[in-house]
Amino acid sequence: MTMIFGVPLPALMGQLLIGLINGSFYALLSLGLAVIFGLLRVINFAHGAFYMLGAFAAWMLLAYAGIGYWGALILAPLIVGIVGMAIERLMLRRLYGLDHLYGLLFTFGLALLLEGTFRHFFGTSGQPYTAPEALRGATNLGFMVLPNYRGWVVVASLVICLGTWAVIEKTSIGAYLRAATENATLVQAFGVNVPVLLTVTYGFGCALAGIAGVLAAPVFQVSPLMGSNLIIIVFAVVVIGGMGSILGAIVTGYMLGIIEGLCKVFYPEAANIVVFVIMAIVLLLRPAGLFGKET
Repeated sequence: MTMIFGVPLPALMGQLLIGLINGSFYALLSLGLAVIFGLLRVINFAHGAFYMLGAFAAWMLLAYAGIGYWGALILAPLIVGIVGMAIERLMLRRLYGLDHLYGLLFTFGLALLLEGTFRHFFGTSGQPYTAPEALRGATNLGFMVLPNYRGWVVVASLVICLGTWAVIEKTSIGAYLRAATENATLVQAFGVNVPVLLTVTYGFGCALAGIAGVLAAPVFQVSPLMGSNLIIIVFAVVVIGGMGSILGAIVTGYMLGIIEGLCKVFYPEAANIVVFVIMAIVLLLRPAGLFGKET
């Protein structure tokens, strides 16, 4: 059997795959956080709750309406995005002129409210959600056996992340979004409805969390705690990548997922803290993050 640094190749590849899958969720969630903070300057602590909401929306669509995975992959993010837009329009918008701390406290309270509501109705044991039939089974790559659904998660996450980055950085819509955060009055002079633009942006960021929730549902159990278990790591990813940096969130998400997976092979005791050790080192050496801009 082929060994690498004393570790069997299949075991190493298996942990790398797990790291890449975790990195896919880190990247998708931190991307939504970076979009919301970078364009609205809101520290969205409710992002984990929207991720949980996306998974539960997929489960409810199947349980109560008979709509399967592929339909949920479109409808669940739409539902989460509409909920996000309603929250931004009715409540969050009132806090824009205040200190960032007010937005953080509001979204933290919102996360507790959503998680508590779902815990009340569904408990904490979790609900099963199976992968679609077309993505069941596994593919033998020669050096490892790749579960088809996990391969799909990695590919789908990459496409969504790169597509979002391209829209924000390379299109006129993205240019209006970035300009609206710097000078809303000037952008309005070009006929752009900035309040609607900000509402849609917040809803889009929440919908990204909803997509991650649908993708995660067959991998993990659908549980009210799934968002709170992940949100601290996702915030660490955003800080390391640079607050508000779209590219930083994507690259750092995948990178930290892979490093975490390697840690589980070579030094398992450090696997749970390696992300936070890296965050501490990055903050000491480059406080703006790896892709952030020094001010």
